[in-house]
Amino acid sequence: MPEADGRFAPSPTGPLHVGNLRTALLAWLFARRHGAKFLLRIEDLDTGRVRPEHEAGQLADLAAIGLDWDGEVVRQSERLPRYEEAITALDRDGRLYPCFCTRREIREAASAPHGPLPEGAYPGTCRELTAAQRAAREREGRPPALRLRADAAHVAFVDELLGPVEGIVDDLVIRRNDGAPAYNLAVVVDDAAQGIGEVVRGADLVDSTPRQLLLFGLLGAAAPSYAHVPLVLGPDGARLAKRHGPVTLADRAALGASPAQVRGQIAETLGLAEPGEAPSMTQLLERFDPATLPREPTVWTDGA
Repeated sequence: MPEADGRFAPSPTGPLHVGNLRTALLAWLFARRHGAKFLLRIEDLDTGRVRPEHEAGQLADLAAIGLDWDGEVVRQSERLPRYEEAITALDRDGRLYPCFCTRREIREAASAPHGPLPEGAYPGTCRELTAAQRAAREREGRPPALRLRADAAHVAFVDELLGPVEGIVDDLVIRRNDGAPAYNLAVVVDDAAQGIGEVVRGADLVDSTPRQLLLFGLLGAAAPSYAHVPLVLGPDGARLAKRHGPVTLADRAALGASPAQVRGQIAETLGLAEPGEAPSMTQLLERFDPATLPREPTVWTDGA
């Protein structure tokens, strides 16, 4: 079995809910089933929304349900030089160009027909601007983002849970117009640097995977394998959120549920526990088999 170190990488913008905890538990089980490392990375580049108290609360909740991790917690805010090195390398290879588009312009451009790219993709509006056109936009005071020349690359991979997946990559943002590295770049640089062999995350992120696989190749880094797990939904069919009621560990505690009981409720949605059972982490690991995991989203109700 190839190296399969795994990770969980939350953004500290609020408390984790049971859907987040479910994904974290699955990432832990996928890694530990091989005896591999399980790492924690805090994705805190959105400085306007992240809060230290949210990070502390997230780490406490992960530990409370029984997760352990290897080494120190890594924070993206402490790794900015690594991202700049990658941006420099891509720019040196002629893969980047400045994009001056506003969000409105991007929405309007993305709604127009543009060949093989998927609906909503960036069609390369600023890709072929002349030096004079770029200078004119700079004089307007527009700070540019940096985009990747993806050349509508076709990328395919086999997901452990979803099977064959493919996508056409548009010219994604590499550095935002506020100077911050974009998510897709940062996650690739971090996964490569940390030696992540298997990424387990929510199915809502599967569309970003072709973009990230392209970046792995352009940066000369080994790509991990992927398992995109079904989401947890609220009773209304929307992705689980705070508005759906008592969905955090603190919420559940207020109703009298211990972290072990919440873990048991989560395990029940995965077919790893009977109703009312609270199996230990060791028991969950013994029962875990990716082949038996549900492939459809789970609806979370007050009693799970």
